[in-house]
Amino acid sequence: MRRLIAMPSRSSGVGPVTTDELTIALGGSITSTTAVAEVARRLLDYFTGDAIEPGDRLPPERQLAASMGVGRSAIREALAALELLGVVTVRPGSGTYLRGRASELLPQTLSWGMLIGAPKTKELIEVRHGLEVQAARRAAGVISDEALAELGGYLVEMESNKASFDQFVAADMKFHQAIALAAGNSLLDEMLQSVRSLIRLWVERALNDTGHAQLTCNEHRTILTALATGDPEQAAAAMSVHMDSAAARLLPTLEEYR
Repeated sequence: MRRLIAMPSRSSGVGPVTTDELTIALGGSITSTTAVAEVARRLLDYFTGDAIEPGDRLPPERQLAASMGVGRSAIREALAALELLGVVTVRPGSGTYLRGRASELLPQTLSWGMLIGAPKTKELIEVRHGLEVQAARRAAGVISDEALAELGGYLVEMESNKASFDQFVAADMKFHQAIALAAGNSLLDEMLQSVRSLIRLWVERALNDTGHAQLTCNEHRTILTALATGDPEQAAAAMSVHMDSAAARLLPTLEEYR
């Protein structure tokens, strides 16, 4: 990993870093066609160097964009992905802050999946299919009444936000996370959380139709019913149908970004 030039901490009270200094620290202009991926990687290098400390505020999007020679949309998407992974936190009206020390493994995790583009994301979707089916199969035999009620609550939330796509996707993710948690396998749960985080932006891009949202609700209801019966194979089959349907909606979006 590159060693970055040390710069004053934003929490130290020293004046803001100049764009020229930031350009040097972030490695200059980006010419890659996968700008979001490269932005994310350079920001991680920046975070794991000595230039910024946990709790510090990041430079504004405009300055980051100018420093790396990319559009603000690439900065925004990269920061959104890093927020999902818990690296940064966004405080409305205040800015984006480094949440904590990025794990040494995190740059490797970010080198595959959504952040390096559509081809690897397609493979990630296939991996998610198998993991989600296994989670549903395991959960069916052990899920509690409380967990079933929690899933029902997320389904209600989805039904109520079919036209509010951000809120819909958030409830959708919570539904799947609750199933993985109920499965009782912590490694499976953690793997699914990582996979969902990496594909979430693609999911949000693909969901732009209330009809698709209703179909997703119907599929989730079928999964919930299967879990309530306690039949592992029925639950696995319902989840498999949902994953196939979700992939069919998502893959055309990936093709647009090839």
